[in-house]
Amino acid sequence: MLALFKFLSLLPLGFMHLVGGGLGWLAFALSPTYRRRFCENSAQAGYSFAQVLPAVAQIGRMVAELPRLWLGKTPYFEWDNDACVDAAYAQKKGVLFLTPHLGCFEITAQALAMRYSASYGPLTVLFRPARKTYLAPLMLAARQRPGLETAPTTLSGVRQMMKALRQGRAIGLLPDQVPPEGMGAWAPFFGREAYTMTLAVRLALQTGAELRLIWGERLPWGQGYRLHCRELQCPLAVSADKAVIQMNEEIERLICECPAQYLWSYGRYKQPRVDA
Repeated sequence: MLALFKFLSLLPLGFMHLVGGGLGWLAFALSPTYRRRFCENSAQAGYSFAQVLPAVAQIGRMVAELPRLWLGKTPYFEWDNDACVDAAYAQKKGVLFLTPHLGCFEITAQALAMRYSASYGPLTVLFRPARKTYLAPLMLAARQRPGLETAPTTLSGVRQMMKALRQGRAIGLLPDQVPPEGMGAWAPFFGREAYTMTLAVRLALQTGAELRLIWGERLPWGQGYRLHCRELQCPLAVSADKAVIQMNEEIERLICECPAQYLWSYGRYKQPRVDA
């Protein structure tokens, strides 16, 4: 598997995106469950299929670009509103970057690490180790990037992230992942209750870190990516329950910027798993 990914990482990004677009439509055509979830989730958010149709191919591109992003040279990227990032680091209170399943979320960590780690220390990202043993070497190699550190999804990982924030460094989370039972709260997401991660708001409230929303727009024809950074519309609520609702509202706002690149097939409304 590692050798295959290394080979694929050498291929042009445009070619991989072309192949990935076809694979996205193939998966959509062959899997009724996948297709139903995609359509139900996008309809729940108020979009017609025509409005989110490009997302079918974009999801395939998300998969096809992984070899390049994990094991190859970082592709071209450009910044939109990098002053938003600069201002967050300048506060020296730590920065918590929230990256939903929108566009290319792998590029955001690499871009932040390349630009800011030399001045502000490495970026720490939450990382769940591969459950399949044969994938472990691949996942390990993928996370060994300059300026990046990984924190496991355990209590020690939470402590590691909290320490990073208190040292004025930055961490990155995917806030729209469905966490295990007991690690989240039910909150509205596009008008429907979804089990939502509470870790992000707890870290922000306990450390006083700056919160930023960031996502990587996939540019056409494999040209690279555009990094978008946004501040919260309002200061984070001091109540954790209200802050979770607010976080979902902020993610909705981000998705509405580019619904054609959101991962509508993700099981956002599923029941949380129970970890052994």
